[in-house]
Amino acid sequence: MTLPIAPVKRESGDDRKVAIAIAARALIVEKGMEGLRTRDIADRVGINIATLHYHVPSKEALISLVASSIRADFQGQSQRRQRQGKSGLQLLHMEFEDFREIIADMPDLIIVLTELVERARRDPAISTIISPLYDYWRNQFVEIFRKGIAEGSFRPDIDPFAAALIVTGALSDYWRGWTEFQNSIDAIFTELERAFVLTPSLKG
Repeated sequence: MTLPIAPVKRESGDDRKVAIAIAARALIVEKGMEGLRTRDIADRVGINIATLHYHVPSKEALISLVASSIRADFQGQSQRRQRQGKSGLQLLHMEFEDFREIIADMPDLIIVLTELVERARRDPAISTIISPLYDYWRNQFVEIFRKGIAEGSFRPDIDPFAAALIVTGALSDYWRGWTEFQNSIDAIFTELERAFVLTPSLKG
């Protein structure tokens, strides 16, 4: 009796790119951007350099792939909870909760993004890739503040763009955590909310 031969599952191009992005992110965490080498990525994925260069033919293509994987992680997290119909203040709380979740469950994501942002300051090619991702995060807060101002839950004199920079700047500085000057994330959330919420004493 001849047994049927099971078809061999071939790895798709998308699967291979996912594996490359995961390997690159892991190496950035371990060695930083300065220590990221294409040969190390290829070895970790289990492919040769030629195959790696077929999928990511340049440094910019590799960084773009890593940035896309980070964006997908952020979008996946955002989509797990319904945001439709929420007030500006509720959306602000949800952003804070998302940030707390990332710190607890995805610390490597923060390390990789921080490395990319720092490198982008010195490399225009990387900045072109990373800046839109970072500005997308800032613009989410701009829309939250606009919504809260229109609803009357945030102070009416807030500049949404300045407020977005204040919040993202505070959170970015927290996740770097590279000096002894630190505080709990909950205390930071409390002070940020206090700075923007329209309290009853201000409504009069």
